[in-house]
Amino acid sequence: MWNVTGRSHKIIVIGTSAGGMQALERLLAHLPADLPAAIFIVQHLSLDSSAPFLVQRLGQRAALACKVAVDKEGIKPGTIYLAPPDRHLLLKEEEMLVVRGPRENQFRPSIDPLLRSAAAYYGPHAIGVILTGFLSDGVAGMEAIKRSGGKTVVQDPEDAEFAPLPQNVIRQVETDHVVALDEMAELLVTLCHEPNQKAANVPGDIWQEVQITERIMTNSAMNDIEELNKIGERVPYSCPECGGSLWELTQPGTLKRYRCHTGHAYTQDSLLLSMTSHLEETLWVAMRTLEERRNILLHMSQSDTEKGSRRWAELQEGRAEEMKVHIERLRELLARIALNDQEHIEKAS
Repeated sequence: MWNVTGRSHKIIVIGTSAGGMQALERLLAHLPADLPAAIFIVQHLSLDSSAPFLVQRLGQRAALACKVAVDKEGIKPGTIYLAPPDRHLLLKEEEMLVVRGPRENQFRPSIDPLLRSAAAYYGPHAIGVILTGFLSDGVAGMEAIKRSGGKTVVQDPEDAEFAPLPQNVIRQVETDHVVALDEMAELLVTLCHEPNQKAANVPGDIWQEVQITERIMTNSAMNDIEELNKIGERVPYSCPECGGSLWELTQPGTLKRYRCHTGHAYTQDSLLLSMTSHLEETLWVAMRTLEERRNILLHMSQSDTEKGSRRWAELQEGRAEEMKVHIERLRELLARIALNDQEHIEKAS
């Protein structure tokens, strides 16, 4: 167990993806300027997103100060910090880390590292919030906050523009509050004014994983295998991102998750999705290579025909036809994968 000492203020950590900016604008507009908490936000962003523009957009609606999170900057209550594109946002005791580490759940910034660090350093003084979005990034982070004594708040899926992410959290984590967006600000104010506890114990596996994450993301160092063995067991899967070994994190009664030697991390859902994505990419490369080989064989056949070498021309034509069969099989397989992915998205929605 890791002991969290008393805090002078609470923190709110918010994770969202699809539809997130509109939801954040509505939520932040109703929070008072004297809120005794700092707010940290991870919104899944594309690489070409402009963090200053997004902060300006949020600031036009919010009474609280809004800014882009900066590495090793001190934490000030009454301030909203937004993770920049392509950077993870982590918390420490009185400062934040903004770093470009390995992706988690295929995202950078990822929701889980922010929430997990909040759980480790703030324990019962952390309030985790999940808003609209897809997939499952944020589920493990909310579980860490719950296990560390913090509060968990989820947007009502019926109120969310995209319900799958809130649904995944509610389904897998014992959530404290499920509320519509227009009721959430009042709830957060109430939670922020609850008396702070003097101390609390954070589960050891959460603390260990946060320390591993910090070392990897700040020093570009790979995981120590002995440290991984303390929090998980090696499994016969490879990391889709780097091809390294994976460890299944095996704390009893917790969500099944995976980490690799270089720092990539996955929930079960995100691991399966990443494997499928990389498989599809490999199949497209294979199909392109076969098509190029078929074209070369056809050119060779035409050249042999022009030289009067009909026997060799027929041989190349036969090999080209074999390539065509393989290409068509790959096309059918890729079409099936695309159909299965669409069905999975529709079910999740």
